[in-house]
Amino acid sequence: MFRERLNDAAAAIQAQFDAVLGALDPVPVVRAMAHATNGGKRLRGFMVLESARLHGIDPNRAIWPATGIEALHAYSLVHDDLPCMDNDDLRRGEPTVHVKWDEATAVLAGDALHSLAFELCAHPKAGNGDVRADLAQSLARAAGAQGMVLGQALDIAAETADAPLTLGQITELQRGKTGALIEWSATAGARLAQADLAPLQIYARALGLAFQIADDVLDVTSDAETMGKATGKDADAGKATFVSLLGLDEAKRRADQLVTEACDALHVYQADADVLRDAARFVVTRTS
Repeated sequence: MFRERLNDAAAAIQAQFDAVLGALDPVPVVRAMAHATNGGKRLRGFMVLESARLHGIDPNRAIWPATGIEALHAYSLVHDDLPCMDNDDLRRGEPTVHVKWDEATAVLAGDALHSLAFELCAHPKAGNGDVRADLAQSLARAAGAQGMVLGQALDIAAETADAPLTLGQITELQRGKTGALIEWSATAGARLAQADLAPLQIYARALGLAFQIADDVLDVTSDAETMGKATGKDADAGKATFVSLLGLDEAKRRADQLVTEACDALHVYQADADVLRDAARFVVTRTS
């Protein structure tokens, strides 16, 4: 059921991107936006749609913030891949935007995707004014200097720090860099329904950390062909990761423990949340 729902979400989000971007002039920056938003697991958008389903929200409403979060995630990847950041040539098995076009186009495509994310979340079809304002404001907080951007800035600063980060510092860094957007995605359905966020917040915070630990594990156990992007860069740079601090086996054990915590947080939804429980298990068993 989880795989089917994930695939259905990916197809629905891609169709929405095709419609939205297809309505724009096909200039290079728009083609670059389409390239950046093509493919991927769409896990964040899936969580928006699935949390909306839990609250009885029409998928035709939820598709707008689901596509919005994927636009914002894509922007972050485009900028993350730039030479001034991680300097990556490969993303999702394809050339990164600055390689396929140029750095200026990559910066502008990322900027445009960032703007598009808020346009989609604020679309009138997403809900009433209060709901749309809440979606946009909470996404701004999750994406900016209190969330993802802060985490990325701390990560860059760590590259030139005198000493490697501690486990506590890495955990806090990743709560922003990776966890903030995952938390927003998992709670979006409750926001659409103007319902209690707490169970999904607890779920998402554990899931976000498990996701990053799994990424660190894959970085040392997988390869570029399987991952669709470069691997081993953190180790080559001497950066502290969950694996370097905990060891491979303990990092895997910690990720499994977090998945259990995430699943337990969904008890109020009973069997209706089984697909989200399967999503949490997928995070630590995925191969890319």
